[in-house]
Amino acid sequence: MKKVIYNSFGDENVLQIVEQQRPVPQKDQVLIRVKAVSINPLDWKIYRGEQKLMSGSKFPKSIGIDFSGIVEQLGTQSTRFKKGDEIMGVLNGFKEGALAEYLVINDTALAIKPANITFEEAAALPLTGLSALQIIDQLARVTEGQEVLINGATGGIGVFAIQIAKIRGAHITAVVGSKGSAEAEKWGAENIIDHNKQNIQQLNKKFDAVIDLSTKLSFTAAKRLLKHKAVFVTTLPSPLTLIRSFINNLFSGKKLKVLILKPSTKGFATLKELAEKELIIVLDKTYHLDHVKNAYRESSRGKIFGKSVILID
Repeated sequence: MKKVIYNSFGDENVLQIVEQQRPVPQKDQVLIRVKAVSINPLDWKIYRGEQKLMSGSKFPKSIGIDFSGIVEQLGTQSTRFKKGDEIMGVLNGFKEGALAEYLVINDTALAIKPANITFEEAAALPLTGLSALQIIDQLARVTEGQEVLINGATGGIGVFAIQIAKIRGAHITAVVGSKGSAEAEKWGAENIIDHNKQNIQQLNKKFDAVIDLSTKLSFTAAKRLLKHKAVFVTTLPSPLTLIRSFINNLFSGKKLKVLILKPSTKGFATLKELAEKELIIVLDKTYHLDHVKNAYRESSRGKIFGKSVILID
């Protein structure tokens, strides 16, 4: 089978397609014939060596976090799925990689693909969709009538964060680039800010939650945008931020929360239900596996809406 690996940290040129033996599922594992894998910013942060503390430096490494596919074979103790099931899933991008024709994974990290979406859309859903759910429902705890600011609102998580916050009844202000206004409004944002024309730190308004998906807004800068008892959420889980979050939250009414994704069966079930009813999944570009280097090169330049996806077959 074909699989994407790399043997050293670096730019997209370290990625290579190799032939490997098809894996065999053990006990509670499932063998998946992969159909599509989505591209995430964490991917290039890992293969460029920016996350060595989490990923380690042992090679070869593989790449790709969330995916869709078809159940090919079950381990001896796996009972949640059957051969032929169309699924979506997410794995630990620091230790594993989904960019391969086949992969094995524990069945707890899988969910049935919503029947009304394609394999490409399903691959784009798990990581960013579950992240958005965790941010809105668990970290920010968004409720009806609250004012929510989402910075970096047209990326992979932002697409879903806007929609889920809207479903929860919040009033959303979306911070976007010059070409993102129409999309953010379509997804449910009521107020749109073009960060090229307006500095959000000069806003004369305070929010119940400020969600930074750009990783460029610091907690210090965001404090003036927060109400007395409000939450700032960042998707950048550095050790320093985690320590600061713990100390700050002991004494301050303005809370600092850090996203550390924890996939769960309940989260998958909620995401599947939303996708079947009303969730818009936005695909920017699709690439074939043979063009993996170019796919990551273009995606890492930013300025895309939603997610880009690599097709396996």
